[in-house]
Amino acid sequence: QVQLVESGGGLAQAGGSLRLSCATSGRTFSPYGMAWFRQAPGKEREFVARIRWSGGSTYYADSVKGRFTISRDNAKNTVYLQMNSLKPEDTAVYFCAAARSIATYSSTSASDYWGQGTQVTVSS
Repeated sequence: QVQLVESGGGLAQAGGSLRLSCATSGRTFSPYGMAWFRQAPGKEREFVARIRWSGGSTYYADSVKGRFTISRDNAKNTVYLQMNSLKPEDTAVYFCAAARSIATYSSTSASDYWGQGTQVTVSS
């Protein structure tokens, strides 16, 4: 069983920064890639960013490009999301996800494993 555990959420002011972490645990797991999604109240879950586990190539949603940075530490089986220049519209529950294949990695709506989520609230 693969488990994803997010941490680092909280309250920030507009223009501030937060750093999210997602640690994987359980059976030996080498994902094809990992991603962050978010879900704001009353809205559908949306893709934020993803990173290839091998090579580290990244891809971002237009809404966060230039403000958020996804990275990973292969030795620690951990992926990070550095969020800068936060806006109130970034307020959401942020979910970490892991993809086993290019099919789910390439999706902006699906993945194979999900974390429980961590709340990020940005005040104006």
